[in-house]
Amino acid sequence: MLRVDVPPGLTLVRLCQDRMLNEAAEPADPLRLMRLFGITEKTPMHYVGTAYPERTAKLPR
Repeated sequence: MLRVDVPPGLTLVRLCQDRMLNEAAEPADPLRLMRLFGITEKTPMHYVGTAYPERTAKLPR
């Protein structure tokens, strides 16, 4: 059974999020993330922005 080997607190959603963040940190290519995970354009931009906060534009308030 798979659940026996899964650490407590680890969910499939968290595992998927971790995988996307890991992939975003390597090439920082949103299009690659869209193709790899089958996600829309907003999600990979979020992960690339999280992986590289210094590359995101800061808008004045």
